[in-house]
Amino acid sequence: MSIINVMWSGDSPYASVHKVHRQVLSQAPSGAPVKTWLLQHEAPACLSELGGVKAWNLSSRFLKGRGIWVFSRPLRNRFFRNALLENDAQVVLLDGLGVARVLLPALHGLPQVRAVVIFHGSTRLQCKDLCLFRKLSPEQLTLCAVSQTLADSIAADVKLPVLTLSSMLDPQKSQQQLLSREQARQQLDLPVQSQQVFGAVGRLVDSKGFDTLLKAFAQNLKTHPDGLLMIIGEGPRRSSLESQINALGLQGKVLLPGHVNNVASLYRAFDWVLIPSQAEGLGLVVQEAVIAGVPVLASDLPVFYEQLGDGGSYVPVNDVSAWAKAIDACSSLAAADVAARQYAGLDPEHAWLRFKQACSGVF
Repeated sequence: MSIINVMWSGDSPYASVHKVHRQVLSQAPSGAPVKTWLLQHEAPACLSELGGVKAWNLSSRFLKGRGIWVFSRPLRNRFFRNALLENDAQVVLLDGLGVARVLLPALHGLPQVRAVVIFHGSTRLQCKDLCLFRKLSPEQLTLCAVSQTLADSIAADVKLPVLTLSSMLDPQKSQQQLLSREQARQQLDLPVQSQQVFGAVGRLVDSKGFDTLLKAFAQNLKTHPDGLLMIIGEGPRRSSLESQINALGLQGKVLLPGHVNNVASLYRAFDWVLIPSQAEGLGLVVQEAVIAGVPVLASDLPVFYEQLGDGGSYVPVNDVSAWAKAIDACSSLAAADVAARQYAGLDPEHAWLRFKQACSGVF
């Protein structure tokens, strides 16, 4: 079996998607050759662990076929069909709807190639997407979603079966790479002493809810002036968040270090991890923090409850007052007890086994 893992880009904004695909491909049949195609941009080092990586560096206009470029679609389809044949592809793992729109038309006339589309978050499906899915037989196309919540949502839209691939990190490997609290804080240039540090990880985009978090944290500082917040990630909302930090007088109290390559090893730098997301397909940050033994305060989204159940600590989405009160309460809670309860709720060992079993439906 030859597997082609097709992703849009290797840029840092796609880091969480890379993690999920690496976890899925770790369950591929032993000895199966894996090649990763990046439609745009270069590959991060982590993807080379899977096998060969090729960055096509194709233009968005060519890939999306919009405007006058609609006439290039037959050429695009022939281009990828020939590439699949040359690489003797048998299974093609596709990163979400955008990549599916590009690659699925190339599969017509290639019944020996099976496509697996993995949805990582909610998406706007169009009528043409449903037609695209239905042109391929159930034997040739498998739709997957990284959580039950997301799978139910997409299945309701497409009226087709969607495999729940509840993505889970390997807890043993995750724990092996963790740095101690002191090491992690030193690497992040944080105070090593007992100052309470809150952490948040994610792209600097609207859906992560960091603007709400800043307002809530500003309120918390009135009663806990020694607190510190670090938001790790990069994205188009950086300048807006920086302006908000200045307007709220949070200079030196909120740090934006940008993208950090080894962030999964650094969670123990934080006393609590805050996840104020407005929407999530899965939310790997929950898993990374809980496996590291760090308690999580998260938005009350179904996908978070799906992972932590009654052991989670939840706050209403975009409710600044509620977030401020919840952050304030962290100071009086026994963080170790909360972390232990959340670890039991996530149950990483059994969740990892269930994920491995679900992957059998992919390969």
